Amino acid sequence: MDGDAGFRSGAAAAAASDPLERSDPPILALTLWPNRSLSRNGGSWLLGLLAVGLALPLGALSGTKAAWGLLPFLVAAFVALYLAIRRNWQDGKLSEELRLWPDLITVVRREPGGRVRRWHANPFWVRLRLLDDARIEKYLTLQGNGREIELGAFLSPWERETLHSDLSAALRRLRAGG
Repeated sequence: MDGDAGFRSGAAAAAASDPLERSDPPILALTLWPNRSLSRNGGSWLLGLLAVGLALPLGALSGTKAAWGLLPFLVAAFVALYLAIRRNWQDGKLSEELRLWPDLITVVRREPGGRVRRWHANPFWVRLRLLDDARIEKYLTLQGNGREIELGAFLSPWERETLHSDLSAALRRLRAGG
C-alpha cells in the first residue's frame, strides 16, 4: 500500500473541478503537522553553545599543529549539526489538512518542497483503518473513492490512535444523521 497512492498532484489536480473550494464551514476541520521539539530560538542557542564548546579545545591548543589538525573535524561537526537542524525545520513544513462536510471529506497534504497533494471522497463510503500489525505502529489509513491514503504518518502512535477515535466519532455522527 503506497502512502501517496490516493493523492492527485500538479496539473491533474488543477485541471479537474476542485471539490475543495467550499464556502460552507466543515463539520470537522483538522490540521496535522510534525512535532517541533526545538524552536528556532532554541536551535540558535544550541548552535551558539556548540560553537563555544568546540572553540574551547582550539583555545587551549592555539598556535600548535594539533589545533590545525582538530579544526577540520570541529568545523565538520558544527556544519553537520547546522545542516541537520536546517533539514529538520524544512521537513517540519509538512502538513495535512483534513476537512469533513456532510457530503465530502478532503485531505490536502502540503509537503516541504511546495508540492500539494489532494484527496477527496464521500464520507458515507469512507473506511478508516488503524492497523496494529503493520510495519508502522498504529498505521492509519483512509480509504474511499477507489484509493487508500496514509493519514498522519509523521504523528506518534498515540496521536494516530487519538486521530482515529476523533475521526471515527465524527463519521459515526455524520452517518447517524447528527
